[in-house]
Amino acid sequence: MLSRLVLTDVRNHAALSLAPGAGFVVLTGANGAGKTNVLEAVSLLAPGRGLRRSALTEVARSDGPGGFGIAATLEDGVTLGTGTLAAAPERRVVRVNGAATPATALAERLAVLWLTPAMDRLFTEAAGGRRRFLDRLTLALEPGHARDGARYEAAMRDRNRLLARGALDPDWLAALEAQMAQHGAALDAARRRTVAALDAALAAQPPGDIARARIALEGWSGDAGTLAEALRQGRARDAAAGRTLSGPHRGDLIVTHVDKARPAATASTGEQKALLLAIVLAHAELVAAIAGRAPVLLLDEVAAHLDPARRTALFARLSPLGQVWMTGTERALFAAIDTATWIGL
Repeated sequence: MLSRLVLTDVRNHAALSLAPGAGFVVLTGANGAGKTNVLEAVSLLAPGRGLRRSALTEVARSDGPGGFGIAATLEDGVTLGTGTLAAAPERRVVRVNGAATPATALAERLAVLWLTPAMDRLFTEAAGGRRRFLDRLTLALEPGHARDGARYEAAMRDRNRLLARGALDPDWLAALEAQMAQHGAALDAARRRTVAALDAALAAQPPGDIARARIALEGWSGDAGTLAEALRQGRARDAAAGRTLSGPHRGDLIVTHVDKARPAATASTGEQKALLLAIVLAHAELVAAIAGRAPVLLLDEVAAHLDPARRTALFARLSPLGQVWMTGTERALFAAIDTATWIGL
């Protein structure tokens, strides 16, 4: 968990220092007070673009010097930092214990998972959003997943550029495809291990749970040799399409509403939100059981549309799951919580 968080020129926060404790961390305040901005800052202490997927220049305070900084101390004393410099506002800097490091290294120190109102459309939007969600789940169980994902994407971009130029250097292409095959097979295998373990955990949930979901991974699967051959055979096709058409980047997370026996995409908005919450809770419990520590959970406005009984049940389920950050406009929404770090903004 985080024991200290310091924001400098992040969104609307010129300078903010917080000392969150274990368990619930509840941020309350009016709309526009910057509650979600704090959650976004925590999410940027993990690989990726954070819960809003914003450009780095948008994270920096609009009337600030141009850069921003996020610093955190973990309960074991490890320090994490990320941000940008005013002279290079689009280049992310990451430090662990003061030493510069790739962003993928953050996954080895901190697992972060989030739910935001924007994610209510996860089951109906394009597959890319569901893949990113699944990758976040996988990172909490296998930190090396971030490195495989980054290297696969980098090699694929280079291959696509080479194909687009029309100068098909077979040796160069083969080298890029070998890298894609190595990391792509590892990427797919890690996703499938996560899906299998999480689906089993979901199947074990009681009938009276928030919602009953089952999950599966659809799309390409195979070993490095299979992927390398598919890429080699698909060069002409991919050059014509302007993109790579085979590989784990084409996969999709399929979610089923068990009680209604239908795809999550056809469920009501409220049902989809409940299914998503059920997946996140089951995953956090799975990580706690396997890794001995739950991921840091960031739940934006999660209590706003629940009745008091469902809020009480949700908080009871969240209570043993480590550090859980939640936002709301009123403290009364969290009346069922006995102990928390209360932060008014």
